[in-house]
Parts: sequence; structure tokens; C-alpha cells
Amino acid sequence: MQSLLIPALISVVVAVGVALAARAISKRAAAGGRSSTPAVNPVELARSASAKLTEDQHRRLYALIAQGQAMAAIKLYYEATGEGLRAARDAVGALAAHPQPYRNPTAEPVLADPDDDDAPQRFPYRYRAIASKGDVTREVSSNMLNDEIYGRIRTLARSGDPEGAANALTRHSDISLKQAREFIALLDD
Repeated sequence: MQSLLIPALISVVVAVGVALAARAISKRAAAGGRSSTPAVNPVELARSASAKLTEDQHRRLYALIAQGQAMAAIKLYYEATGEGLRAARDAVGALAAHPQPYRNPTAEPVLADPDDDDAPQRFPYRYRAIASKGDVTREVSSNMLNDEIYGRIRTLARSGDPEGAANALTRHSDISLKQAREFIALLDD
């Protein structure tokens, strides 16, 4: 009987040790999945992050996001707001996932004339237009473009008015006239 008692005690001790270790690991995994800060709605984070930027900073940040330069966008946000790197990373991620139009905090909202089809209007999303020819590719990303406006710009370019198309593209995006001309030149004829 004594010969079975010692192995039985060892088995019980090992089983209790394994159970305690498994419990400790599951607690660590559960604690590791939670942040010490409360979860923030990414849309609200994007809105508050956008409100901390000037119009020029907002435009430059979205240009960097559109170009795929996340590190430069994070650096720009970090320098503009003085927040920590982790907060800047989270804010830029939220702004990329949930684009926000620039809102001037002091200006009254200006309503566009509903009869004026060419007046730029800001949409709650970023529209990406891409044109390429051969090895050259250009992209325009703006929250003042949509399918209808981009279709009118393409129609202008195809109908032989590339200058009018370039002017319309600059009105509905944050690119220069030179960049707009390069983009229009790449559109299929």
C-alpha cells in the first residue's frame, strides 16, 4: 500500500500544479487582450483627431495617407499635436480607416448652391481615382470627388478639353494644376 501512496501523492501535486499554471496563463492572456485605457470608438477618435489639425496639416496628412506613407503621416500628426507616438499611431489609423473632412472650428458651415453642380462639396469618404499609362501611374485621393464628378472630368478629357478637366480636378481635390494636367494626360483617350 505504501508503494502506491507516494506515486499517488506525486500525481496529485503535479495535477494541481498544471491546473494552477493553466489558470495563470489564461488570466495573463485575458489581461493581455485588454488595454489599460478604455476602448475608444474609432470613428470618434478620427473626428477628435481631425479637429486637432489645421487645414494645411489635415490636407498634408491625408496626402501622406493616400501615398501609403504611414510613418510620415504619424510623424506629422505627432509633431502637429504633441501627443505621444502611440496616440499618434492610433489617430492616423483611425483617420485612414474613417476619413474626416476638414471642419474649420470657427467658421459657419457654408451651404453650396444646389443649382451649382460644379461647386465642390465634401463627402464623408475619400474617393480614389487612379490613372496609368505604361509604367506611369498617378492617383488622386479627395473627399470632394465621387463617381459622378470624376465621370464629368473624364468626359471633359475625352471630349478634347484637357485644360477644363484639369481645372475641374483641381477644384475637387487638393492637387496643383500641374499635377492635375499630368493625371488628365494619363486618362485613356
